[in-house]
Amino acid sequence: MAATLAQEARERRDIVSGEVMAEARLIRFVAGPDLSVIPDIARKLPGRGLWVAADRASVGAAARKGLFARAARTRLMARPDLADQVEALLLRRLLAGLGLARKAGALTSGFEKVLAAVLADRAAFLVEAADGAADGRRKLVAAARRNPRPPSLIGLFASAELDLALGAENVIHTAFLAGRSADRWTSDVERLSGFRPLFPESWREEP
Repeated sequence: MAATLAQEARERRDIVSGEVMAEARLIRFVAGPDLSVIPDIARKLPGRGLWVAADRASVGAAARKGLFARAARTRLMARPDLADQVEALLLRRLLAGLGLARKAGALTSGFEKVLAAVLADRAAFLVEAADGAADGRRKLVAAARRNPRPPSLIGLFASAELDLALGAENVIHTAFLAGRSADRWTSDVERLSGFRPLFPESWREEP
């Protein structure tokens, strides 16, 4: 699912800023058969890639200013909601990544298991249901803050979405364990962070 380490290390030019940067910081787009601009989140679609920095402002500017057509030297049509498309595809990719990580044994769920992983400094990400109760989340976040390397907090998905992705019921607390799977997932998390916050703003105010 995730790009290889070699792909992440390659560099491309952002068609908006002209800056050369690592693929991990960019979104690839290609021209569709109808000359529409198609996000290629997995970087696997055929055709010449058009690369844009992974943030909402850059993708919006590329669509609004006709920069895809300029870079491709042909008439391309970019939808005004292209940044929303990218966000939705990244969210779907992250959910799929959680499912793959569960099958690989790189996830643990349930309050006690997640707490144990956090206390042992084994968690790379603390994945909390966006609609979960605050009490358990506060305790896990407080424990995580005591670690020398606190796990990143993710609150992107409702419990029902996590249930479906993980093939379980009433998933509220999940830890993505440190390792290669988490390293690959990190790239997509970082790209998504350019399009939306990684957890509800109200969580910042919690003690």
